[in-house]
Amino acid sequence: MKMTKVKKALSLVSLILVSSAFAQTTKFKVTLDAGHGDHDFGAVYHGYVEKNIALGVVLKVGKILEQDPSIQVNYTRKSDVFVDLVERANIANRADANLFVSIHCNANKNQEAYGTETYVMGLSKSASSLEVAKKENAVITLEENYKQKYAGYNPNSPESIISATVAQEEYMDQSIDFAHKVQDNFDIKLNRKVRGVKQAPFMVLHKAFMPRVLIEMGFISNKEEGAYLNSEEGQLNVAKSIADAIFRLKADHFGGSVPVLDIQKSEKPIKKDTIKKVTENKPVKETLSVNQTTRDAIKAVENKSAALDKNKPVFKIQIKASKSLIELKSENFNGLDKISMVLEGDFYKYLYGETNDYEVSKKLLAEAKAKGYDSAFIVPFKGGIKISLNEAVKNK
Repeated sequence: MKMTKVKKALSLVSLILVSSAFAQTTKFKVTLDAGHGDHDFGAVYHGYVEKNIALGVVLKVGKILEQDPSIQVNYTRKSDVFVDLVERANIANRADANLFVSIHCNANKNQEAYGTETYVMGLSKSASSLEVAKKENAVITLEENYKQKYAGYNPNSPESIISATVAQEEYMDQSIDFAHKVQDNFDIKLNRKVRGVKQAPFMVLHKAFMPRVLIEMGFISNKEEGAYLNSEEGQLNVAKSIADAIFRLKADHFGGSVPVLDIQKSEKPIKKDTIKKVTENKPVKETLSVNQTTRDAIKAVENKSAALDKNKPVFKIQIKASKSLIELKSENFNGLDKISMVLEGDFYKYLYGETNDYEVSKKLLAEAKAKGYDSAFIVPFKGGIKISLNEAVKNK
């Protein structure tokens, strides 16, 4: 009798331990990387120091995320220390992170430049993107034995690090998805100028084997934007915007809820010659026309979808997001046909193709990228409602 009780007690303890271990493995792991540190100051303008701003924002993002027990946060640095670029990626790899976020400030000799950018790993034909990568990658010259450590890599030629493996490519879609979430938040929730999602060959992203992005929060070379990023209020609201994007990525791909964060909008620094008149009312006829066009487009897509099994996930490829309504003609989308559109907030999201087969959707994604949509990614729907890719693949 006593032995039976002992066995039951041991079984209960084993169950608790197994459950506890399972709970730990199901945590969403985020590695936050504050750019630069110690003798590497990063960009310095008008008394604003990049390494300090980056660390301030990272610690604030981490504090917000750590309030969610389903999220585990680790840091490449939590103080003013120097960490090698490759070691930053290794920290994320050892933590088996689900997401790597490297946070920086931008700078330019043209001190009128301003706005946010979010980068994913990749080649770029853009001179400005390559210049940003060159600036961030130049940090390796401050490391000991960097020539031996990074043999074959020339910091003045960022393209030389491009040898992305298949294992890295599988994370590209989520990286782009998250980058768009960050930029959307900066634009809509924070009211900052956005310069878009871009690709560039960053060393710190190259060796991280998970979805990963590098965020340029704004230009500290711009006196007004630098003052905002250097302020406690600015850093807190930028941190909330980034944290909100992380919560949304987790909810979309791994499940969970999105807490409501009080993000205070800021005034955008705007050049006088770019200020538009906003007092003019649009004709009622034009507004009705846009709404009707939207409804007609959605109805047409629903008719085309009749052959699909609507009880199963439907995979589409998001190729573009815009505040402008674009007529759904193939010539407007680099020759792609079967274009649909959904309206989310202030943005029209344009989608290519539709299929119940996840493997087919990968081919559609390849077709979209071949047509020049490098930032395209897979978006699943069920019953007309967007669901997470993780849920869609699991239930297909």
